[in-house]
Amino acid sequence: MSNYTTGEMAKLCNVSVRTVQFYDHKGVLHPSSETEGGRRIYSDDDLTKLRLICTLKSIGLSLDSIKGIMQSEMSGKILTILLDEQEKSLSSEIAERQKQLEMIAVIKESNANKTIVPANTILDIEHIMKKKNNNRNMGKLLLTYAFVAVTASLGLAFIVWLIMSQIWWGLGLYFGCAIFGIVVSLLALKNIECICPNCDVVTKPPLGKAFFTTGNMKVRWMKCPDCGEKNWCIMRKQQE
Repeated sequence: MSNYTTGEMAKLCNVSVRTVQFYDHKGVLHPSSETEGGRRIYSDDDLTKLRLICTLKSIGLSLDSIKGIMQSEMSGKILTILLDEQEKSLSSEIAERQKQLEMIAVIKESNANKTIVPANTILDIEHIMKKKNNNRNMGKLLLTYAFVAVTASLGLAFIVWLIMSQIWWGLGLYFGCAIFGIVVSLLALKNIECICPNCDVVTKPPLGKAFFTTGNMKVRWMKCPDCGEKNWCIMRKQQE
């Protein structure tokens, strides 16, 4: 079994030394041992965990969600379902881009030969572009959702300050923005369904329940309406 320093771990996972130290500080990845001089030593298992953390971070999970999943009794199954869904998403994206490349080749060939591009090819291109725009809009909604989550944590103090300063127009503006943010967040959750890692049942959670749960658009801490177990449920776009 190999041993690694903090610097070696960072280099192998293409992250900064400060990132590895931060994960230790947050309790997500502790070193297996320390030298008498206080030098952190990591094992092969720790390296595997760090690579997993980096993978989960890359698909949009927050550090708190990752920590919760890794501490869960069903962490293995949760991770399997989560990565399966990500694999499906990536495979779909690859297939779509491959189809796009094939259509581009058809159009280029038709243009070079001065022939008419088949109508179904044009319709396919329009469909792909429309889907691409929809994905971009969903991304904007998710960014707005994250922004609302951050501002909400400071909201109470800001409201108190506005009241004490008697800035009533500011108070009205703040509540208007808060209501707008809630509406946007609910719209982002409208077409989302969740997979329970305990019973594998796919459900469509009520908007109100989904909104007030811990997590993000990848995983949320929810109670399954089918088996009644509370766990990190995997969120995905509703299947047609």
